[in-house]
Amino acid sequence: MWWTLFGLILIATAATRFYKLDQPDHICWDETHFGKFGGYYINRTFFFDVHPPLGKMLIGLFGYLDGYNATFAFEKPGDKYEDYPYMGMRAGCAIMGALLVPLSFLTVWEMTFSLSAATFAGISILLDHGMLTLNRYILLDPPLLFFISASVYATVKFHNQRDRAFSFPWWFWLSATGAMLVGSVAVKFVGVFVVFLVGFRAIADLWEILGDLSRPVSYTVKHFMARALCLIAFPVVLYMGIFYIHLQVLYLSGPGDGYFSSAFQTHLEGNFLHNASTPREVAYGSLLTLKNSVTGGGYLHSHMHLYPAGVGAKQQQVTTYSHKDGNNRWFIKKFNKPTPLWNSSDPIELVRNGDLIRLEHRPTRRNLHSHKEPAPVSRKHYQVTGYGENGTGDANDVWRLVIESGAENEPLETMRHKFKLVHYLQNCVLSTTKKTLPKWGYEQQEVTCNPNLRDGAAVWNVEDNRFPRLPNVSFSAYKLNFLQRFLEAHAVMFSGNAGLKPKDGELTSRPWMWPINLRGQFFSAGEGVKIYLLGNPIIWWSNLVFMGFYLTLFAVKSIRDRRGIISSPQQLALQERALSACGWLYIGWLLHYVPFWGMGRILYFHHYFPALLFSSMMSGVVIDYLVESIPELLPSGIRNSAYHMLVGVIVSALFYSFYLFAPLTYGMSSGPSTEPNSTMHGMRWLETWEF
Repeated sequence: MWWTLFGLILIATAATRFYKLDQPDHICWDETHFGKFGGYYINRTFFFDVHPPLGKMLIGLFGYLDGYNATFAFEKPGDKYEDYPYMGMRAGCAIMGALLVPLSFLTVWEMTFSLSAATFAGISILLDHGMLTLNRYILLDPPLLFFISASVYATVKFHNQRDRAFSFPWWFWLSATGAMLVGSVAVKFVGVFVVFLVGFRAIADLWEILGDLSRPVSYTVKHFMARALCLIAFPVVLYMGIFYIHLQVLYLSGPGDGYFSSAFQTHLEGNFLHNASTPREVAYGSLLTLKNSVTGGGYLHSHMHLYPAGVGAKQQQVTTYSHKDGNNRWFIKKFNKPTPLWNSSDPIELVRNGDLIRLEHRPTRRNLHSHKEPAPVSRKHYQVTGYGENGTGDANDVWRLVIESGAENEPLETMRHKFKLVHYLQNCVLSTTKKTLPKWGYEQQEVTCNPNLRDGAAVWNVEDNRFPRLPNVSFSAYKLNFLQRFLEAHAVMFSGNAGLKPKDGELTSRPWMWPINLRGQFFSAGEGVKIYLLGNPIIWWSNLVFMGFYLTLFAVKSIRDRRGIISSPQQLALQERALSACGWLYIGWLLHYVPFWGMGRILYFHHYFPALLFSSMMSGVVIDYLVESIPELLPSGIRNSAYHMLVGVIVSALFYSFYLFAPLTYGMSSGPSTEPNSTMHGMRWLETWEF
């Protein structure tokens, strides 16, 4: 019977996950990002993303195995794939997503050894439209959910080897747990929540072992060391190994260069910093590129566009920009002299610590300028603009250059020195707030003059220094080792994650909306087939009910135990089994849901799906408890019939709801959603469901 049910679930999983997988045959939602990133691994091009690399590496591998040559642009959702081989990437993600169903079945089986509980858990994942939709496209969610699910399964299998401590299966499942945890974190940082769950489970196991008075304390120490080896040391080495491969594969200069420090960029072939040379010192008349030295900082940038009316003075915009272009170039000149010519016979003057300078934007010939007008976003800072004509401005263009920890009159050096620019009249410091400007500022980052001279973001370095009258030195002297690049990559990712904010008009959601399935998310809303991410409402709302039932059961049993009320042995065994399994699954749900309430970054509906894994498995355990317990309350003659009737009603409701909402996953017609005879019109149970 076990193999029959498990086999049927595997067949149903394959049928639902791969049916019409090639539809829609255009880019859906974030496929535009992760398909492109996968292609970068194929052509070895460096890029920046706020997530760790493993998921994108796997997507690139899926495409490579399918013969994809990374020539499709992945420009925007809705673009047709045409003859490009995209199915390898979709199929690879779908396989990882499909494995969630058997993993959930096996996890609950190992926790309860109840076939009905495992079956209900597997069906809850199998028949959920949201889980199905999310796992059919070129996204990071399928590998993330796979590694989270595999981590939980491995740690449960390991726990069940506790009577065979230090045997081969015991070591295997402990090591497998560590490897799967690495996979979770190496796809997305939110994978760290399952690390906490496994950590709590390990602490509970160690506490139980310590309480075994038949064993010496040294036995507990051995268990601790084994877990430290397999759940800490081994994962750290494996995680760093993934990043080593990532940095070795992506060795060509690409669109992500500008997010990283100048020294980091010296490793990228095709970047002008790689094996290039530049003058060590900075001289007056040099053409410079200035990079903000905070993590993920951009280049000092200006362009031929003015601040709009009502935003300080209507002068030229100054921003930071993470991409390299000609608008990042500035001449440095003495505060009281014009820019010297490169071929001039005048003596070369080096820029020194404490000098008063002006910076002239090369393309527009306007000077870097500040005045006592509020900055566009950070109103307590002063506005920074480009001002003047042909390099001539006024006294508000003058800045004092201060090298950090620099000696008096020390010459400014390319890349090596970090410095601040202090406004001569306003006594404020040139800074970037890293806040994104509105569309009029092309969503580049705000540059201000901060009256707080200790601003940590007000630090800059010279990256590109062009002055042919000075001898050049090689940039190879500034290269970083692997550990330095590893740490910088993480600092940039953390900074990028924290800075993710919704764009104008972008539809986002809040955590309170997710468990109640309040609003879905369009995956494909263009011409032709429409796909809408929404959970199966029967499953999602039942999950909340069953979660409430678990908490009630836990409270009632605690009160009964306190009062000394003894249940029947059979009922007590059922309760213990359900409460033990549900307890850990409930902690897993809390860990994967509650932290989002404290996050300031942009959030989407799909962030709830790791938590959904745990609530759906918990529902399987609670349903099993109910179908086992309720018939026991009836006369013995009808218990069997009642049991089968109850199981039949539950399974029928789940399959019917799946059939009802299946068009959300497999595609709706592109007719207007308000059309009265639309196929899905009667299924819009909540007004917030936009389909």
